Amino acid sequence: MAFESNNFNVVKKVRLPQSEFSVECNVPLAEGAAKVLAVKASPAVTSSEVLAGSVNYAGSIDLKVVYLTADGELGCENCSCPFTSKFESEAITAGSKATISVSIIEHNIEKTGENNVKIVCTLKQSGSLILTSEVQSVQTSDEDVCCKNEEIQVIRFVGDVAETINVESELTIREPVKKLILTESQAIVKNAEGGAGFVSVSGEVVTRVLYLTENDKFETGYVYETFKEEVDLEGASRLSEVEAYAFVKCNGVKAELEQNDKSVKVSVIVPVELMVKAYEQSSVTVVKDLYSTKHELSVSTTSFDMTVVCPTTLVEGKIDGTLTLDEESPRVDKIMFVGGNNIAISNSYIANGEINVEGIASTSVVYLNDETGSLHSVQIDVPFVINEKFENQSVDGIIDAEAIVCDVDVVVKKGREFYYDAKVKVSVNYCHPEVSGVISGAEAMEEYDERDYGMELLFAHAGADAWDIAKQARIKEEMLLLQNPEASFPLQEDKNLILFYQKRPY
Repeated sequence: MAFESNNFNVVKKVRLPQSEFSVECNVPLAEGAAKVLAVKASPAVTSSEVLAGSVNYAGSIDLKVVYLTADGELGCENCSCPFTSKFESEAITAGSKATISVSIIEHNIEKTGENNVKIVCTLKQSGSLILTSEVQSVQTSDEDVCCKNEEIQVIRFVGDVAETINVESELTIREPVKKLILTESQAIVKNAEGGAGFVSVSGEVVTRVLYLTENDKFETGYVYETFKEEVDLEGASRLSEVEAYAFVKCNGVKAELEQNDKSVKVSVIVPVELMVKAYEQSSVTVVKDLYSTKHELSVSTTSFDMTVVCPTTLVEGKIDGTLTLDEESPRVDKIMFVGGNNIAISNSYIANGEINVEGIASTSVVYLNDETGSLHSVQIDVPFVINEKFENQSVDGIIDAEAIVCDVDVVVKKGREFYYDAKVKVSVNYCHPEVSGVISGAEAMEEYDERDYGMELLFAHAGADAWDIAKQARIKEEMLLLQNPEASFPLQEDKNLILFYQKRPY
């Protein structure tokens, strides 16, 4: 009696352990810095390797530093600070795929010299591991074995790919511009779906432009540019569910001024890296139940976990907060500008039919004190919670969320009280576990004793179906149906069934 393998693959996602680490960045300045006013820090993962027991990865922190020179001029310096880190866990297996998220929790500025600044960044690392496992299943063509088959739905990993696109946008300014101080660009995914051999990713790039007018006034303009990109991915189809992430390569952003008599055009080119992963649900035929008409069978079953991936959800909300300066700080007579807008997600969860995203948004406010005639800066940290109705409510689900902050506005009252408000957009990729089971093995044991009778009267209860009765009698289902043509299964009432045993196969 021969049983053959009918194995298939499924995908499962598990969380990587969260942790924090610090990176020391030394930023060279083209001009001497008397005071650092604002810092925009944007971390990104550039490469990763999954080994047995660890995920090793490398990344860089793109820094934009706005500072005041000894001559009272504003300067802005861009640089990239490389770093390496790792996750360690016994659950990590070589050959798996990893999704890694790194965010800045805080940064501390230490001026170490006239032409360089040391910035110590505290980062939080989190992520998930994509595991593909083989599930054991059996099949047989043995004439003496009766099998009941069924189709089950399984989730498999199709593949992943990364691609960099350039998103171009323009900002028109209706007055002369003396200097472009700072550009801050962020990207968010709004939707991702599969196609025939590709995935389509749509989203938005938000760029904030800080500039100084000819009248020595600081102004801010926002540019919103949508994008939709088809990324080639072999094996993807219209049935695929897609996870997509977008990251701006901040130090690759290019901004150019073009002035004419009536206006100024700022052209911005933003390099955005898209990372996509595709999954697909497919049907697999497996043995639901089986028995032998000649032998006892030792049957083993196995359960397996797989992950169901849901469509990307965009969550939006408004946030606000306040900060009061202590008495030792100089009074605020005029806000000059805000810069270094950062956002970090601290927690995300599902409760009461809603998805909730918690985090901290921060910005540096540069202000003027008339008494001393000097510029000062202070950082505002605003905790927030935004939520939205959410259909999927599995408590064991995994949430991967990326956020951007835009339309930041800060006002001051009474010279010491700052009021902050902004908009937050969060792209949420959600998945949840699903457990199923199959017959994973069967082995023939002792042979049944040969029947020494030619007829049997079998009493069957109402509700019994043909398969269960045939399995109990150790005969083929077609024999039961052939010899009891008047019976309708499942039985509507208790019934006596007659079986005749002959010396010919059925």
